[in-house]
Amino acid sequence: MNIPVQRLRATAASQYCEHLLALPPEDVRLRFGLILTAEAIAKYVDRIDFDTDEVFGIHGDGLALVGAAHLAFDGEAAELGVSVLPGHRKRGVGAALVARAAEHARNRRVRQLFMHCLAENAAMIRIARINGMDVVIDTGDADAHVMLPPADPRSLQSELIADRLALYDFALKSQVETMRRVGMALAGAGRK
Repeated sequence: MNIPVQRLRATAASQYCEHLLALPPEDVRLRFGLILTAEAIAKYVDRIDFDTDEVFGIHGDGLALVGAAHLAFDGEAAELGVSVLPGHRKRGVGAALVARAAEHARNRRVRQLFMHCLAENAAMIRIARINGMDVVIDTGDADAHVMLPPADPRSLQSELIADRLALYDFALKSQVETMRRVGMALAGAGRK
């Protein structure tokens, strides 16, 4: 099953922040390694440089982000942080985000992708392993990394297609949401 994963622009920063704020406190702790306040999460999102980093998202019904990944570049390496809302887990959302981010990094000449999480974050460790990452667990922390192959015509084409499919998916979901809102407005007007 292919899940459309969209690259988000700076205009979606508030939507990404809303997604992170919708995570239960325990999930925030697993995502960041500690419990963060709403203000700290907002500051984290504000510090993302959308010109150098990438944020990927999967939109659900109503256009809310049900999963998101922040890919931060550092020379020939990139670090990835992933979050998925509880009602959308065990459906391949996290694995799709990691795979999409890895392909994007590969096509930008990044040689190594890594993730850091708490050792108790079994879901993230499983997703890392599904995506071919080596995982090392030590003293409560887990580090996952994978060496990325060089970009090739197939990986570049695959990313282009993934971008187009995600835009198409978003456009369809936008139309459905618009029609839903129009229907609700008409139903409300008919009751008066």
